[in-house]
Amino acid sequence: MDTASHLLFGATLGGLAFLHPEVAAQPELAQAMLLCTVVGSHAPDFDTVARLKSYRHYLRYHRGITHSLPALGVWPALIALPCSWAFGVMESFWLLYMWTLAAVALHVFLDWLNVYGVQCFRPLNRRWHHLDILPLFDPFLFVLHALGLAGWLLADWRAVHVFPAVYAASCGYVLLRMLYQKRLLRRIRSEYAAAETGIQLVPGLIWGWGQFLLETEQEYQTGTLLQGRAVLQGAYPKESGHPAVQATLGGDNVRTFLSFAEKVHVSITEAQDGFLVQWRDVRFWHNSKLPFGVDVKLDTDLHVMREKLYWSKKVWDPPYV
Repeated sequence: MDTASHLLFGATLGGLAFLHPEVAAQPELAQAMLLCTVVGSHAPDFDTVARLKSYRHYLRYHRGITHSLPALGVWPALIALPCSWAFGVMESFWLLYMWTLAAVALHVFLDWLNVYGVQCFRPLNRRWHHLDILPLFDPFLFVLHALGLAGWLLADWRAVHVFPAVYAASCGYVLLRMLYQKRLLRRIRSEYAAAETGIQLVPGLIWGWGQFLLETEQEYQTGTLLQGRAVLQGAYPKESGHPAVQATLGGDNVRTFLSFAEKVHVSITEAQDGFLVQWRDVRFWHNSKLPFGVDVKLDTDLHVMREKLYWSKKVWDPPYV
């Protein structure tokens, strides 16, 4: 999910920890707990520092090793140990560790629910896993947790009452969206039987609105969901065997793109001075455009002249990944 949501969930998770009487009774432990859960809820995204080097490095490392199985145990230790020492509550280290672990695991789980995905099972495998249930920013969950936090801090709502209710409602909401997604998949599958290879949903901010992708043996077909009704928009052929395409496979940007992309479309434009090869991931189409991919310029002898990996999408435009 987005950074603001992760931090908000970390704060409400710290409030949930007040179910432990010792946290509620000891101000130093309560402060350490809140700091641990907030930092832990964001810690896996510290990998965004790779963006300082290049977008290629960011794409290669984001939601990778920092979201992996070993990281689930490492982040809590790196966070809980100094917090325990700084607040003078070393005797509660394991309590802080377990709640920080919950914050890190919740971060990874929420990322798993998104279309972008996460390499959460490294080092067992390096595949990207995504459940396609929630958008990057979910208004309902954000408002729910913001109201719970505001009531606790400003209106003296008791943490032991408000935060169990907030997290119970959150779990119920995610479950309902999961069931609704399965219903939509069945409906689309019944309407478009030609999509024998696969169907993928890209959820929008509101239930029943979003995008979908049909995959056949020859092409990808894109469509929109309007109040649960599926409407086809366009089609893109799959990978090409053109020599110009093969000549781009050795580039760092193309290799990085292919390590992440799943629904790959390639277009070739020929000019007097060579070729322009455009790699795109159709999953992230919007408004009949493919904003995420690599452009590679080749000369007439198929030598790479320049290449650029980029995402030409505004934050507020769908898809929300």
